[in-house]
Amino acid sequence: MFPVSWEQLHRDCRALAWRLVEQGPWKGIYAITRGGLVPAAIIARELEIRLIDTICVSSYDWQSQGQSSILKSVENDGEGWLLIDDLVDTGRTAKLARDMVPKAHFATVYAKPEGRPTVETYITEVSQDTWILFPWDAGHQFVQPIVQNVE
Repeated sequence: MFPVSWEQLHRDCRALAWRLVEQGPWKGIYAITRGGLVPAAIIARELEIRLIDTICVSSYDWQSQGQSSILKSVENDGEGWLLIDDLVDTGRTAKLARDMVPKAHFATVYAKPEGRPTVETYITEVSQDTWILFPWDAGHQFVQPIVQNVE
């Protein structure tokens, strides 16, 4: 498990924006939902991009990756657009999105080895067996101290 805080995610998304700035200008961003929505918003702010659309793919539940299905597509080849997601894992979702917008520049914040070849730009590589716990999937709760006073 690799927990990512909101602050770390924000820093990593800004680092991704720095890598993308010289490759633009960009017409817009396609965010792969749902994980790509937050990174897309941060990158859009940093790169002054106002046009954001979504490619909606369902493939994950909170425990594992299942069968991918397209819920919403887009109508162009993606030329001049960024395709943004939080993570590329096995590359299955990436390949579906890439088929929809083959000319888009695909960027993710995090990449695992199996999916890494499907993206042009990423910030951090993690091992294939690592589960990234994103801040929107986690909550704060009380944790018992290791040593407890018993009176």
